[in-house]
Amino acid sequence: MLTMLRLLILSLLLALPARAQVLTPEQMQAHVPPPFGLGEALNDKGLYRVVNSGGAPAGYAFTTQPYAPLPGFAGAPVNALVVLDREGTFVTVRVVHHNEPIFISGMGEGPFREFFEQYAGKSIWSPMTIGTPYGGADAGSSLVALDGITKATASVRIAHESIMAAAHAVAREHMQGRVAAPAARPDFDHDEPLTWADLVEQGLASHLRVTNAEIDAMFQGTRWAYSDPVAESDPDGLYLDLWLVDVTPPALARAALDQGTIDQMTRFRGVAPTDEFLLVIDAGRHGLVSDTFVRNTSPDQIKAEQGGFPIALRDADFLVDLAPDAPEGTAMILRTDRRLGFNPAEPYTLIIEAVREHGFITPEIGRVELELEHQTDDRFFLREKVVTPMPPWLEALYNRQIDLIALAIGLAALVWALGARMNRFAGWRHFTPARLLILAVMTGFVGFWGQGQLSIVTPLGVLRTALEGGTYTFLLYDPFSLMVWAAAGLGFVLWGRGLFCGWLCPFGALQEFAHHFGRALRLPQINPSAAWDKRLKSLKYVALGGLVGLVAFAPQHVDTAAEIEPFKTAISVFFVREWVFVAYAVFWLALGMVLFKGFCRYLCPLGAVMAIGGLIRGRNWIARRKECGSPCQLCRVKCQYGAIEKSGKIAYSECFQCLDCVAIHDDEKRCVPLVLAARRAGRPTPDLSAPPHEAPA
Repeated sequence: MLTMLRLLILSLLLALPARAQVLTPEQMQAHVPPPFGLGEALNDKGLYRVVNSGGAPAGYAFTTQPYAPLPGFAGAPVNALVVLDREGTFVTVRVVHHNEPIFISGMGEGPFREFFEQYAGKSIWSPMTIGTPYGGADAGSSLVALDGITKATASVRIAHESIMAAAHAVAREHMQGRVAAPAARPDFDHDEPLTWADLVEQGLASHLRVTNAEIDAMFQGTRWAYSDPVAESDPDGLYLDLWLVDVTPPALARAALDQGTIDQMTRFRGVAPTDEFLLVIDAGRHGLVSDTFVRNTSPDQIKAEQGGFPIALRDADFLVDLAPDAPEGTAMILRTDRRLGFNPAEPYTLIIEAVREHGFITPEIGRVELELEHQTDDRFFLREKVVTPMPPWLEALYNRQIDLIALAIGLAALVWALGARMNRFAGWRHFTPARLLILAVMTGFVGFWGQGQLSIVTPLGVLRTALEGGTYTFLLYDPFSLMVWAAAGLGFVLWGRGLFCGWLCPFGALQEFAHHFGRALRLPQINPSAAWDKRLKSLKYVALGGLVGLVAFAPQHVDTAAEIEPFKTAISVFFVREWVFVAYAVFWLALGMVLFKGFCRYLCPLGAVMAIGGLIRGRNWIARRKECGSPCQLCRVKCQYGAIEKSGKIAYSECFQCLDCVAIHDDEKRCVPLVLAARRAGRPTPDLSAPPHEAPA
């Protein structure tokens, strides 16, 4: 029967289909906030152009799953809709679909949706972390901290990694691979004596010189070739004699400007501290701007680019007076906001448009671009403190290092006690209080504090990931539970399912406490017959098979069906849930007072997984004698788990490693073969007709 159920479960797992959620354009549009609209599709991954109210490109909209299908704890990715502007700033981030159990029916959707709202206005180029910045990061750091959610840190890390991975993938494809280097800012404490000649010699002032003949050559072969009679008549004359200096650093400002202009910049910086000021001087015919230029607006014949992205320039509207040794010419100070992506310490290009007209009534306009490369030396700037975010799994380790150390020590001590010291531990006269203390630690520290209650959701998520093709990185986001899983896996090899089910499961510990409480109240106990006990134990395999079937054929119902486990209610959210879930968990604990660990033995799907995993057990670790089973039945009678057959054989798939039979096996006062051997040897023996001492449960 059990073999057939296991084969059925395996066949259902192999039938799992791969699924990916795709939104229609109408569904996408519903999440794009006004005044933006949804434009055309850019690829087959669900990437759409976002347009402004005038229909011009304004950014991108996409869902994260096609770009970053990182599986969550239920095995399915957290799918979010992201809208970016053209500079890589989040316009909005909305959760579309997820299967994270803690939010579906535990804490509710509200905290998860509020977490996504934090992204608006933040740049994809900024390093981010969940929670408080680590490593001594201060206000000068470029690290952006997002508020996490207590008890759901692993889930929000998965969501964050999905969002950032997808956004960077879109940036690589459609934003020309812009590097997320933090922008420099002027160091106003840096000072050195400089003259204009020093600026020229050190490359701090860049120069572009274009003659009339050279500009004529650029228009050669076009209808504007002979549209500039001045250039034809004076080929050696200067069309453009352009200088460019970043005058935001004080030392450069003093070398290029008089004090009155510097004072204007200082006052302006009081209301716009993130503006960068660029001085341009032209001693040629060009003159920088056209006759129709309006001051305090974007210059109509000057542009700038950095890293393939445009720099937003604007006239600072200053009355510019130059330093005595600066070249004469038309001077203008342009400003740009560093928050818009401009990095003054990196190379950038100033582009001057040379404009010609052909015709009189409705002249045709022709343009060529003259480029001047410039970079200001790094010594005049301060770099933001670069904090490279830890990988999420490493950050999770860092944040829980004390808990993990304590857990590792405790697990090592427990494995040692149940391994090398098992027989002495089981025979210790204080064994029952020690076991109850260990179970109390498992309930309080591992369960309530550490949130290390294992669940069937994780194995189902692992299997779904394996079949759909993905990574198991999501397991690393919760290192505390992963360590418990590792201990359970070690237990599979050494003892079978017993280590987890008998010692490491917080809800199992609660049931055992309920049993002791029921015995203390002298409640009548339910002891199913051997036949019924065997039938009821099959139910957990049926429950597991049903969950696997839902994953295969109705995955949208898996999270609801996983509520067959009361673990989340009792351990993860401390019974703070809807009444129906609380009543369900309380029912099993109340039943445990009269039916020993009924849920663990009969219905737990995770217990079924543990029993299947226990098949890799490498040895029969419970010692038996030839008299066990015939004539002695004491261990079988005392085993409240029904894990000992009439023949005396141990059914390890049902053994919870309580060590009662180990204690009896080594006890010369209770083990019948040892008592009879003592009688034959003429040694004093206990009175076996007296009521036997009850072994601890």
